[in-house]
Amino acid sequence: MIPRTRLVSGCLLWACMLVVSVQAQLRVGLFDIDATPPVGSRLAYDPVTNVWDLGLRARGVVVLGKDRPVVLCAVDWIGIGNEGHDAFRQQLATAAGTTVDRVAVHALHQHDAPECDFGAEKILRDAGVSPWNYEGTFAREFLGRLSNAVSRASSQAQPFNQVGTGQAEVREVASNRRIFGPDGKVRTVRYTATTDPALRAEPEGVIDPMVSLVSFWNDDRPVAVLSYYATHPQSYYRTGIANPDFPGVARFLRQIAVPEALHVHFNGAGGNIGAGKYNDGSPANRRILGERLADGMRRAWETTRREPVTTNDLRWRFEPVALPVSRHLDEDRLVAQLKGREASFLTANGAGRLAWLRRAKAGHRIDIGCLALGRARILHMPGELFVEYQLAAKAERKDLFVAMAAYGDYGPYYIGTSVAYTEGGYETEPRSSNVAPEVESVLMGAVRKLLRE
Repeated sequence: MIPRTRLVSGCLLWACMLVVSVQAQLRVGLFDIDATPPVGSRLAYDPVTNVWDLGLRARGVVVLGKDRPVVLCAVDWIGIGNEGHDAFRQQLATAAGTTVDRVAVHALHQHDAPECDFGAEKILRDAGVSPWNYEGTFAREFLGRLSNAVSRASSQAQPFNQVGTGQAEVREVASNRRIFGPDGKVRTVRYTATTDPALRAEPEGVIDPMVSLVSFWNDDRPVAVLSYYATHPQSYYRTGIANPDFPGVARFLRQIAVPEALHVHFNGAGGNIGAGKYNDGSPANRRILGERLADGMRRAWETTRREPVTTNDLRWRFEPVALPVSRHLDEDRLVAQLKGREASFLTANGAGRLAWLRRAKAGHRIDIGCLALGRARILHMPGELFVEYQLAAKAERKDLFVAMAAYGDYGPYYIGTSVAYTEGGYETEPRSSNVAPEVESVLMGAVRKLLRE
């Protein structure tokens, strides 16, 4: 007979080993909530007048392993910037029981959608000016619901033991917006809805045609699918009806096709990319572009390669960077424009630019994050990033599966390459970009460091 003391000790040891095993198991929590503002509130450009069958969503995953949880969140809004982005990350970190530096929040940049910037809102309110599209009542209510969803996802996380990676070309969706003349300067911009047949006939230009998928599996059952594709996501807008545009259509179609897994879509580095070559703004094109993107997602899914993973294969690294401020930003001039109630300030994101400038002067840094999971590396970047950053990151580690989510902190607005600021074009104008040309060396230095670790 085994002595009672040895039996109790053995049971305690077994229980402790079981707890450690469960805690060390890879798990993923899923969250998905409505992010559609009510009728009467504001979108980025217009008040909400109605709702559509496909509303806006906030979706994401909480990934748990040996270390603190990692939260990846994608929201169908035009942008979440400055103090608004801080608030989202802080509250989601608390909800997941992790630290702020392990939370990535991204917008998909649809235009019939809200914008959030609590810093810009405060600047306008303090000046006695209506916050207009920065009015944050709905954003705060939504953030409370999102935090609750993340908390539930963390407590109800499911095990996974494999990661899948797949990619495929998306045909006839993306094209470069910047059309160059013979002098090497931007001759014109091919916006996301282009009616001029001559501009639509121009070549696609520099794009990343691939949609990338990273999926979580528990044996043969898919649990979640993360997709990444770089383009401005507009077919047409200014409708007064919040909608996720063609990426939302594609996501919906894939959710129907593989209903057992949550589908979360992230916009890649699409700052200088749009659908203008293939889109004249006709309402029918929303469905067409959505189906083309969904077809690329389908083929990426069908070519997915799975590999076993353990907690040793999960790592999160981040690199805080101080982005160089545009030399065109002058605080005294912006404050004077605010005091004078100038339209160029009130209707052209002046408060957002001022909030960004003050944060930069105060030493604020932006976290560039990288999730390593098996052979996959997912980079988390700020602003309306040019596609060249995404292509350079993939070229940096051809031995790995590299994906990129941009439109994190929206405060910088457009982020061009160094040479882009000498070429002209809308994206690098003072009203469009809050950073200086030196931004490329800062961001690529962080990307290379994260990918080499």
